[in-house]
Amino acid sequence: MGLWRLADWQYSSQQTLALLEQLLERGVTTFDLADIYGDYRCEQLFGDVLKLSPSLREKMEIVSKCGIKLMGSGNDYGLNHYDSGAVHVMAAAESSLRKMGVDQLDLLLIHRPDPLMDADELAGALDRLVDEGKVRAVGVSNFLPHQVELLRSRLQAPLVVNQIEVSLLHSVPMFDGQLDHCQKDHIIPMAWSPFAGGELFNGSDEAALRVQACMEGLSKELDMSPQQLALAWLLKHPSSMVPVLGSGKIERLSSGIAALEKELPREAWFRLLRAARGRDVD
Repeated sequence: MGLWRLADWQYSSQQTLALLEQLLERGVTTFDLADIYGDYRCEQLFGDVLKLSPSLREKMEIVSKCGIKLMGSGNDYGLNHYDSGAVHVMAAAESSLRKMGVDQLDLLLIHRPDPLMDADELAGALDRLVDEGKVRAVGVSNFLPHQVELLRSRLQAPLVVNQIEVSLLHSVPMFDGQLDHCQKDHIIPMAWSPFAGGELFNGSDEAALRVQACMEGLSKELDMSPQQLALAWLLKHPSSMVPVLGSGKIERLSSGIAALEKELPREAWFRLLRAARGRDVD
């Protein structure tokens, strides 16, 4: 469950609590945040919900990210930029813990590759957070394989996740080595924007329209909604991909969860790929 839009939903803490409880009942236990989400407000909003029902903490895994500095929320940044330095990463992790009112993050990700990343310094900070028990596991987000390998070469803790953009309209990671690398080294790929920001269903460019037409036919053949088709397409990949869904509507989320029980035939998978790319395989 992705919570990057939590502030936009304008739910009360009680409404958000009800949503989380329904998701936990349906087997969704991982909740994805970042320090910058909602202009630095989402972690606090999530923490406010946990205060209403502290026992929920033991039923879930909390993911957060750091390494991006955005202008706003009273900070004095002169521009948006990256900071993977030890001072910032340690401070950001402490801030996340404080805002959410928890003792440990289950997973901390470095949000974007930083061209000024000092791998030794960053690895030292991440290992220290793990050693101190403030973070249970570490990973990255939007890193290419060579960037992952650089950081891994300095880390003592295992690097367990790379959160990357993957969808029918962004299938590049299936061909440029990103998912191969995840599969090779047993790194879990978390797929952000699995519906291409809604373009899969509402987009008007040629690729989106081709996919929509293909989904319409497959929906009737396989008794699967377009949303389920899009998720089943990702879930069929052998890298054990974990799509991150960001809707605040339990009905939409429940439909997505049902995709876990669906099996997409191989030819249907390639029909969707052909529609997305506009060409047959070579």
